[in-house]
Amino acid sequence: MSSSWASIRLKGAVLAMLASAPLGPAEARDLKVCADPNNLPFSDKAGGGFENRIAAIVAEDLGATLTYTWWAQRRGFLRNTLNAGLCDVVPGLPVGVDRARPTAPLYRSGYAFVQRADAGPITSLDDPRLKDLRIGVQMVGDDGYNTPPAHALSRRGIVANVRGYDLYGDYGTPHPPSRIVEAVAQGEIDVALVWGPLAGYFAARQDPPLQVHLVRPPFDGARLPLAFDIGFAVRRDEDGGAFAQEIGGALRRHRAEIDAILAEYDVPRLDTPQAEEPQR
Repeated sequence: MSSSWASIRLKGAVLAMLASAPLGPAEARDLKVCADPNNLPFSDKAGGGFENRIAAIVAEDLGATLTYTWWAQRRGFLRNTLNAGLCDVVPGLPVGVDRARPTAPLYRSGYAFVQRADAGPITSLDDPRLKDLRIGVQMVGDDGYNTPPAHALSRRGIVANVRGYDLYGDYGTPHPPSRIVEAVAQGEIDVALVWGPLAGYFAARQDPPLQVHLVRPPFDGARLPLAFDIGFAVRRDEDGGAFAQEIGGALRRHRAEIDAILAEYDVPRLDTPQAEEPQR
């Protein structure tokens, strides 16, 4: 698992459906989506995530019936679902992932600092206060990989005052990844570094709401990105990219509606990408 894949599904990251060929442009059929059933704000079994809502827009645009196979997002997710032929589409993947063919990006977000409302805002990993504050960081676990902020803090020697929170959270509870944000609200830690969509959604729903600031700059050195373009993805080896372009066309036609959904879920964005041809 690369650091970019770990970051995101913080979501990060969605997938698994009944096997079938990808949608053809002329057929009325199912749009089969793989998604995590307990991963708000991205997706849940009740259809309450923003990726659920965007997938419904795409299905309606294509004249297809939206169907789901639910699969908890863990390591090996793509291999066991999309690339095993269990679904046609996966929402919410980094555009640069090499195990699938991306559509145009839906949004660009990054890791963010989450703090209580009365704290002095932090926006940089080089802020000297980070040496003394209690910091929460999303951790992947003990498999040798970690999220970009964990690596960035370690590179600066900021280790002793860092508390790790499982990227996936306690899957037996509702919205498992929210624990790190709740820890800020409850005063267990002073600041948390959290993947942007998670940070924005859960920070806005604390009482009182927390402040969220994207990390600037959105990279650490030449090799460690802290921000990513996020889109839908399909299987890489199918139809020369025609299906990805079909999905991308639906996303492009509903750009304003999708932007409104992302704003409703408090997704912090580094830009508002326009729909383009999918990368190959």
